[in-house]
Amino acid sequence: MFFSAGICTLFLSAAANAQYQMVKEYIGDNFFDNWNFYNNIDDLTHGDVFYAGFQLASQAKLAFVNDAGNAIMKVDNSSTVTFGNKRNSIRIVSQDQYTVGSLWIVDMLHVPYGCSVWPAWWTSATDWPSGGEIDIFEGVNQMTMNQMSLHTAPGCVHSNTSLQTSTLINSTDCSATANDNSGCTTTDPSLASYGAGFAADGGGMFVTEFATDGISIWFFNRSSIPDSLQGNASTVDTSKLGTPVANWASEGCDITEFFDPQQLIFDITLCGDYAGNTAVFQETCTGVCYDDFVVGPDPSIYDNAYFEVKSVRAYGLPGELTVISSSGAHRSAEIGGMFTLLACAIIGYVFAL
Repeated sequence: MFFSAGICTLFLSAAANAQYQMVKEYIGDNFFDNWNFYNNIDDLTHGDVFYAGFQLASQAKLAFVNDAGNAIMKVDNSSTVTFGNKRNSIRIVSQDQYTVGSLWIVDMLHVPYGCSVWPAWWTSATDWPSGGEIDIFEGVNQMTMNQMSLHTAPGCVHSNTSLQTSTLINSTDCSATANDNSGCTTTDPSLASYGAGFAADGGGMFVTEFATDGISIWFFNRSSIPDSLQGNASTVDTSKLGTPVANWASEGCDITEFFDPQQLIFDITLCGDYAGNTAVFQETCTGVCYDDFVVGPDPSIYDNAYFEVKSVRAYGLPGELTVISSSGAHRSAEIGGMFTLLACAIIGYVFAL
């Protein structure tokens, strides 16, 4: 009886200091199996692209797995687009949703960049903005550093910046109704976090923790990826990752109030509300965004407008609901942990009699 109670004590102690455990991975030949392709014009950020459906994306080689086993998502860089039309590109959304208490790791070798290009790796609730949005990787045109931000309903703010390494705080009001929906944005000071610098450095990993006490993002360039994240890491202990480059603590933004389960998203649009904004465009590029690039005479200017992704992995806390599947079924990070907790509760009840 002492042995059984001891197991429960040990288990409960471990649960209180739980590591994240892998619940889903998108990798290799099956990478695109559990994503939905948007198959529509960019009617969300008003970019000058048509987001190809799965069939067109496959046929035109806009979304495929290369010989190295990595997922490629790209802008059409071979077609001439006539004035008034849009260039084909990619937007994919995960079929599963991930609850608070999740961790996502993307390992990428290359990210899109160039004049008129606006790529993002991000998450969003199905009800936007009330359910929240987390921008993990985003930039436009010839920017050299990654931007990370939250977009929410009014009331969420970035109130404590001491919990992150970046001092480049662009804005602190996360409300989608404030500051032209710029969100509460932090810039990564690393020149290896975006664009040509990212590719030249061999890419890297973005780690995002979506937790009740806050949202944190770490970026590790290829040479600085911790040993604990190397290979097919089945568990992740964020306490061993150091201070995140960006953090939004719950003291200024109640995560459970402002965020619903999130879907994972990759997309590449052109021009649009951000990259095509005249003032923003002219900061790093010359000419006219649509006229000189989207329908420009040389489609090869988009040769660098692609993601090359080694893997995306999702993690959850033991015994907690993590994944809400597209069919409505729920999966926990560690079903066995739930049974163990139940057994412990029964044992405790027996000892109390």
